[in-house]
Amino acid sequence: MTENTVQELPPVNGQAAATMWADYLASRDISEDQAPHHVAESFGDHPALADELLNEILHGTKRATSSLASDYTYYGERVPQPEDHCIICNGAGEPRAILRIISVERASFFEVDEQFAAAEGEGDLSLAYWRREHEKFWRRTQKSIGREWSPEDTQAPGGELILERFEICWPEEYAG
Repeated sequence: MTENTVQELPPVNGQAAATMWADYLASRDISEDQAPHHVAESFGDHPALADELLNEILHGTKRATSSLASDYTYYGERVPQPEDHCIICNGAGEPRAILRIISVERASFFEVDEQFAAAEGEGDLSLAYWRREHEKFWRRTQKSIGREWSPEDTQAPGGELILERFEICWPEEYAG
């Protein structure tokens, strides 16, 4: 895979995600009408990366993620909020766990600190690694939708990063 190529992720298995969500709600005695907002998705932009990031969530130290605020506008999606949930899928679109968003902040690329970089749980956990790999990732994903991107874009209103911290809440064997 080259830096400028995005191999598409398969669609989420909606039926399996709905079953996992129903099982989670039932285990917590939460009625559907009282359920928190949730989405079902894979992290990353290609199957191998989705699997790698899922592994870091389930078996490693990944307890945070970052995204571009401009992507939520572009795709017409709601920006995550605390208490939202995410059904996280593997690179084949199969749901594997449910995450609960603990906090959401907006920041520029240059405001991300060592603690947040380590919480993302990737590579050597350093800020230098985080900056290098996330810059490559966002240049690649933005190019795939016809946009040029640079870290300086995150200093403009609407271009910030969305920094989320989360915990695993389902299945029980992975929950904190």
